[in-house]
Amino acid sequence: MAAVVNVYAAVVAARSRPLLLACAGIITAIIIALPLGILAAVRRGSAWDLGAMTFAMLGISVPNFCMGPLLIMIFSLWLGWFPVSGKEGMSSLILPALTLGTALAALLSRMVRSSLLEVLNEDYIRAAQARGLSDMAVIMRHGLPNAALPVITVLGMQLGALLAGAVITETIFSWPGVGLLTIEAIQNRDYPVVQACVLLISLSYVFINLLTDLAYAVLDPRVRLEK
Repeated sequence: MAAVVNVYAAVVAARSRPLLLACAGIITAIIIALPLGILAAVRRGSAWDLGAMTFAMLGISVPNFCMGPLLIMIFSLWLGWFPVSGKEGMSSLILPALTLGTALAALLSRMVRSSLLEVLNEDYIRAAQARGLSDMAVIMRHGLPNAALPVITVLGMQLGALLAGAVITETIFSWPGVGLLTIEAIQNRDYPVVQACVLLISLSYVFINLLTDLAYAVLDPRVRLEK
């Protein structure tokens, strides 16, 4: 019984750190993706659209095991702005969050662009424009809320993956989390810890998917009316 309690305590202690890293990665991705996606949709076919989609293509194409060492080399070794690895305060969170956030931002910016393009030609958008609302007000008050469901779906799936443990990013930056704990447990053949980590990862996916489904009804009242 004591061994089970120790395993549970070790996994829970490692769980709070990836939660911080996952939230930082999601926030970074949203800050980058929303302006890029909105700008690409509003300026469709322009240089802004091409630049945003080029960034999205690069973000998806560059894997974490390349982005992480590249950020370390530039911002830690050359400029000396951030720690190379470990958890030494909030400054050590920036590079791992950027590594996770840039890849997710590339995907989200494409989703925001495609979702907005689908709703910008709807009648309620033209009605809002006819009432004299500015383009930004039309986008933020009418376009973006109605285009949010596909974006929320992607966010929920990606947040579940990040909460499960970004193994590569945690290993590169020596960030203590479930992913790194799982790798170390596999190497040490510590099967109870491996089982606890897998169970916790599975529960995280189920919980995040549930929250995503509940968010649909909050964002779009039409979902509550469907039978």
